[in-house]
Amino acid sequence: MFGLGTSEIILIAIVILVLFGAKKIPDMMQGLGKGIREFKKASKDIEEDLTKPLDSKPKETTKG
Repeated sequence: MFGLGTSEIILIAIVILVLFGAKKIPDMMQGLGKGIREFKKASKDIEEDLTKPLDSKPKETTKG
């Protein structure tokens, strides 16, 4: 994972815990989860719009 070892990850986790406190971290993670969910939903909607075949055919005009 990005060339980080176990000790570096533990050190980063401790620094985050000290900076933000134990009470603020769950709120931050909840906000992050909501953001990721919204991003995935938006990207899925865009992908469906781009891959969905066109249902309507152009109407033929007859001059007469």
